[in-house]
Amino acid sequence: MNLSRRKFFARSAAGAAALASIPSIVSASIAPAKSSGNYSMFSRADTVLFQGDSITDAGREKTKELPNNPASFGSGYAFLAASALLNALPEKNLTIYNRGISGNKVYQLDERWKKDCLDLNPDILSILIGVNDYWHKRDGHYDGTVEIYEKDYRELLKRTKDNLPNVELVICEPYYVLNTSVVDETWVAPMKKYQAVAKKLADEFNTIWVPFQKVFDEAVKHAPATYWTGDGVHPAMPGAQLMAEAWLRAVE
Repeated sequence: MNLSRRKFFARSAAGAAALASIPSIVSASIAPAKSSGNYSMFSRADTVLFQGDSITDAGREKTKELPNNPASFGSGYAFLAASALLNALPEKNLTIYNRGISGNKVYQLDERWKKDCLDLNPDILSILIGVNDYWHKRDGHYDGTVEIYEKDYRELLKRTKDNLPNVELVICEPYYVLNTSVVDETWVAPMKKYQAVAKKLADEFNTIWVPFQKVFDEAVKHAPATYWTGDGVHPAMPGAQLMAEAWLRAVE
């Protein structure tokens, strides 16, 4: 075997080992579910909705916006998590949508909430929002504050529960990953405030909580930050798989 082939197989083995470690990374970050692990919160014919910004959007098509459709899901964690649910629960006949839109902040979710949430009447609603509320302020493209984030987010959740009193909410933690092309140490203190608000609201509304920051903090112990995300926000392929595994663990 020549040197180049040996290097190729060595790199392939290293990549496989890193991917194989994703379940253990999630296990180290999220306590095992109290349930039997069979996704008992999902009932027959439930509608599941993923909402958020570009991390959820992941390049999905926005014309047909079909449920259970690869093009309408994009290539991110929502597609992977939805695919896993549909594979695990064929007897439940779930209807799953992705309505994330790149660049969104909380107030932009609110502006499209009737069409992209309430009219879909979800039984389970997952929301990942917050990074743009900080990032766009940082870049001078938005004048919001963490206080506005909290106010807008609380009002959005209240509006949702008022209209959909039986909906099961899943709030995902906005996250950042250091030592990447965009995110550096100056992100840490301000982002922790947004994360604290998201956790506060998750507790206040008694939602399921997905601790993405804890998961990524564990992940960078096993592979470089840029293996999981190039810019520190948008996940690479293994980062998307990591997020999907974490989301599934939280809801199982």
